[in-house]
This record gives sequence, C-alpha cells and structure tokens, in this order.
Amino acid sequence: MDPSHQKHFTVVDYVIFGVLLAVSVGIGLYHALSGGRQRTTQEFLMADRSMSCLPVSLSLIASFQSAVAIIGVPAEIYTHGTQYWFIGCAYILGLLIPAHVFIPVLYRLRLSSAYQYLELRFSKAVRICGTLAFIFQMVVYMGVCVYTPAFALNTVTGFELWGAVLATGLVCTLYTTVGGLKAVIWTDVFQTLVMFAGQLAVIVVGVQQTGGVSEVWRKVWEGNRISALDLNPDPTERHTFWTLGVGGVFLMLSLYGVNQAQVQRYLSSRTEKEAVRSCYMVFPSLQLALALSCVMGLVMFARYCGEDHSDKLGTSSRDAIVLYFVMDMLQGLPGLPGLFIACLFSAALSTISSAFNSLATVTMEDLIKPHFPAMTEARAILLSKALGSTGRSGGGSGCCFLGQHREHCHSELQHAAGGLQSHPAARQHHCRHSDCAQQCHHEPTLWTEEILFLVLHVVHRVQLLHSHSNRPDYQLSHRPYERRRCDPRHNVPLIWESALFST
Repeated sequence: MDPSHQKHFTVVDYVIFGVLLAVSVGIGLYHALSGGRQRTTQEFLMADRSMSCLPVSLSLIASFQSAVAIIGVPAEIYTHGTQYWFIGCAYILGLLIPAHVFIPVLYRLRLSSAYQYLELRFSKAVRICGTLAFIFQMVVYMGVCVYTPAFALNTVTGFELWGAVLATGLVCTLYTTVGGLKAVIWTDVFQTLVMFAGQLAVIVVGVQQTGGVSEVWRKVWEGNRISALDLNPDPTERHTFWTLGVGGVFLMLSLYGVNQAQVQRYLSSRTEKEAVRSCYMVFPSLQLALALSCVMGLVMFARYCGEDHSDKLGTSSRDAIVLYFVMDMLQGLPGLPGLFIACLFSAALSTISSAFNSLATVTMEDLIKPHFPAMTEARAILLSKALGSTGRSGGGSGCCFLGQHREHCHSELQHAAGGLQSHPAARQHHCRHSDCAQQCHHEPTLWTEEILFLVLHVVHRVQLLHSHSNRPDYQLSHRPYERRRCDPRHNVPLIWESALFST
C-alpha cells in the first residue's frame, strides 16, 4: 500500500488492543487457579457440566462469528447489496432443529465428543473418519481466521503480519491451555461484547460523518444496494432466497447441530433445559450480529458510493477495503480504531480458542482414550493440556499463508529487480516493493515451543503449590515419597510427551 494512504494507530489504540489480550489471559489464569484448578478432564474439557445458558449462548455466537465474517459481510453488502441479509431466515430452522433433535439425544447419552455417537450408531471406523475430517477442517479454518485480520491490518496500517499472528496464537494458546473450557466460554462472553461494541462504534460514527440516517438511506437506495427477495430458482445466481434461506439451514445445522465446538458447549450446560435454552438465546444475538455487519456495509457504501480504492490500497482485497474505511473514518478519534481492531481480533481469538479446545477433546476422546483405557486421570489431564497447546498447528496454517505472502513479495521483488537494467522506468516499480522486501526479511521465527512450554510449566507449578497448600500431609517433610506417590504429576517431566504413556 502507498505509505501516504496508510493509517496509523495512536498510543490509545495500542493500549485498547493490549487490554483485550491482557483480559483474555487474565480470565484463563483465573480459572487455572480457582475452583477445581483444571485437575480433571471433566473440568478441563467439559467445564464440569456446570455452565448456565447465558454464557453458553454468547460463546455459541462467538465460536463462529469469526474475523472473516466481521469484515467479509460488510464487504459483501458494499459490493453486491443486501441480498445476503436474507440468510437470517435460515436461523429459525437452523436453531430449532438442533434444540429439539440434536441436543436431547447428545445430552442424554452424556457424550464428550459428538463423534462418539457415530460409533454407537454405525461403527468405530465411521467415528474415526468423522474425527479426522473435523480435525482437518478446523486446522485449515483456524489458519484462515488468524491470517485474514492480520493481513487486512498489515495492508491498511503497516502493522507487522508476524506480530498480529504471533499475538493471536500465543495469547489464545495460553488461556485455552491453562483455563480449559470455562476460560474459553467466559473469554468468549467478554470478546462477544467487544465485537458488538466495535461494530456499533463504527456504525454510529459513520452515520454521523455521512450526514445522518436519511442521507445514508438515500445514497444506498440510489446506489441499488437495497435488494428485494429474489425467488429465482437458478442455482448459478450469486444469492437467492433458495441458496440463503434453504441452503443456509444446512449450513446452520453443520455449525450448531453437529460441530464439536458447539456440541461441547451444549454438553457443558448444567441441565438439558439449560442447553436448549442457550440454543434459543443464540437466535436474537445472531440476528443482531448479522444486522450490525450488514448496516456497516451500507454505511461504508454511503461513505464512498461504491468507489474503487484498490489503487490506494495496492490490493483488490475487499477485506482490506473494509478496514481502510474503518481507519479512514475513525482516524481523528483516538481509541476508536483500536476498539474496532480489538473487535476484529476478539472474533479471531474466540474462534481459535474454540477450535483449540474442541480439537483437544476429539483427539483425547476419539483417538487416544480408546487405545489407553487404563490411563490415570492425572496423565489424561496433562495430555489434554498438551493437546490444547499443540492446537497451535492452526496458527501454523496461518503461518503457511504468511509464508505464501512472503514468497509472493520475494518473487515480485526479483521480477522488479531483473527489469531494472533493461527498463529504466522499472526503478520506480522497484521502489514500490521496498517496503514489502523489508517486511519479508525481518520476520522472526514464529511459534517457539520453548516459550510456550516455559509459561505452561510455571502455571502448572503454581497449580501444584496451591493444591499442596490445602492438603493435610503438606507439612510431612519426612515422608516425601508418599506425597510423590499421591500426586503422580510429579513424575511428569517438562517435555510432557516423553512420559505420557510410560506406565
């Protein structure tokens, strides 16, 4: 992007973004050191089946209200109009069916993994196939969710790609691993509120700067961005009632009916009624999230009247255009750009943390426990935490996108440099890529396991200290062998994987 068109964060913006990350980590540490201190797989993976409907419902929204949706839906409305808004019709059946068909069956079976049902209904081979398909799909999806906001932020503000990916991955891995599902659900609650606040701030300021609600409506109406219900049965049409209202039902069933991340939240509820109630409470919140995204797209159109800003951005990415609009409109209001970026990364964190926890659950319940039925609870919880931390492979997928971006920059730079001798005018083209080259050659190695394991080890030792301080034999220093025998976690070294199955 041309540096003259780049927008920049103020100190207040960075502080707001930092507060988001700090609060998320704080919630994880709180649940790591309070209550049952995540000592059992039941607590770590299923939140002790003790959650009420309100936090569960907000967590259900946050799990798939990703950053891709927050910047993708406004871009869709800006480009093609409000036809996409009709997908809200699919939310009715898409939530009623899970509430009255899927939840009662899965909850009464007391399952931990949705794919356990496949073995009960069909065979173990079907269960394994379903588990592997889910793992593959979530790892790829996590990579997209991490990379999309990082790339858009880098394009518009110059914020380093590696910094955004690293911050998202490390923070998410930390609070997910030490705090378990309770931490994931409560951080989802906080992050959902941040998402709504960020979008609402953009809409309010955008309407005010565009001239008011009537002016926004006039411009979007004259720009043909208000779409009527399209009943065209042609399946090649971009969006119609049939593809959105009917096809959307199947999309909702795949997300809110059988997806492990959502099923796990239903099963963490205190009772079946609470689980069903949480599914009902998702409906108005989803409609609100959809409305905010669509209205934001309309305000963006009213602001720019469909202008093409790809020359300013140096890319035709619609995601970058949305973020450029936000930064352009909020630039003179310190704190608000940071609030929207916090909104964007809240969506990314909530999606990634849900994926981490669900991947740890299906790997443990479907792939490991059936082969090691005699595994002790202490080793099972330690392995679950290790699986939660290794869920950063999704961040690795984001790094793959980052690597492709770097290769693209490098190839463009070589092409530009090769033409300097034969084409003097190419010198100016070469200069345009200098910023890209500098970025590509100064990105450090990501996802260092040493840092992650060190942090987890410290938290684990603090947990042990808290648990020992409440034990009656804590002062019996002349009988250390009994304490070691009573607490098998002392036998597990820092590199957990080497001793997990050594019994």
